[in-house]
Amino acid sequence: MAGRPAGLTARTGGGCAWAGRIAQIESIRVRRASESGRTRVKFAGAAVYGRHVRTIPDTFDRHSVAAIDALLASIAAQERVTIPFAVESGSRAWGFPSPDSDYDCRFVYVRSVEDYLSPWPVRDVIERVPDAVLDVNGWDLTKALQLLVKGNAVVIEWMCSPVAYARDVAFVDELLALAGRIGDRALIGRHYLNVGRRQWERSHIDGGAMHLKRLFYALRPALALRWLDMHPEQIVPPMTLAALVEQTALPASVVEATNDLVALKSMTRELGRGVVPPVLRVLIEAELQDLPWLGRRRTAAERADAHDAAAEFFRRAVRTHAWVDAPSDAECLD
Repeated sequence: MAGRPAGLTARTGGGCAWAGRIAQIESIRVRRASESGRTRVKFAGAAVYGRHVRTIPDTFDRHSVAAIDALLASIAAQERVTIPFAVESGSRAWGFPSPDSDYDCRFVYVRSVEDYLSPWPVRDVIERVPDAVLDVNGWDLTKALQLLVKGNAVVIEWMCSPVAYARDVAFVDELLALAGRIGDRALIGRHYLNVGRRQWERSHIDGGAMHLKRLFYALRPALALRWLDMHPEQIVPPMTLAALVEQTALPASVVEATNDLVALKSMTRELGRGVVPPVLRVLIEAELQDLPWLGRRRTAAERADAHDAAAEFFRRAVRTHAWVDAPSDAECLD
């Protein structure tokens, strides 16, 4: 998240239609709080709370982006949730899209205080897949935090995505800081090891060729493991393939082979096939190995501290981001 890649457009605040009612509703609540002498209450609104940033590549299809915005708006209204951040994941965010790559929008949401206090929990995943092009999927904040503590790297990657449909900067920065504090390097490393091995084992096709998509899905975890091994004090590897290549001191032959494959995939249909360059085969098989540090286990005290920190973040986030129903027309006239 150090900088915005070329070709991205950014807007701060009011950058998308599905957050359009926030300022209007907030002004009503501020006026009513002021008139009654109450302390101002922070309002999450229909979709995003606080300062939000939108970074969309110029290459994204504008109709698909508009459809994602509309889906997020309907999710916020129908499910009564706020969405602190919604980003692109998958090959478009990782830096190796195909001409027919779909759009994988991922988000974290926060429900109302009433929902979290209910003895009947609501499902912690929201999914909308209207067609073969759009895949919009979100996790409740509770699920995101539970998986973060367990070493699942997915939500970390979402936060680091260079493509944001809307991102509450303060929320994401605080959640990333929490990940840096409580993230388990060994579990995160094993996450990448298992993902990479699974894709590599499934990828082989007769004749030395393989599905290019699965090759990339094995290569990126292999490089993430290499990055973690080279940066023993860090737990959040870069999300994009280009950054991983740049920061892992690879031989020139590997860099060239990777760049050639990225260029080939950009012109090949999503499940196209290709021959695996020998230098990449050697790299992937060498990196997808058990390393001593992957076997480290947290102490009971470390696990307890991680749970306490995650719980405190959750309570803070619910206080400031929980869904609040908009004032009725009658209330607005008070």
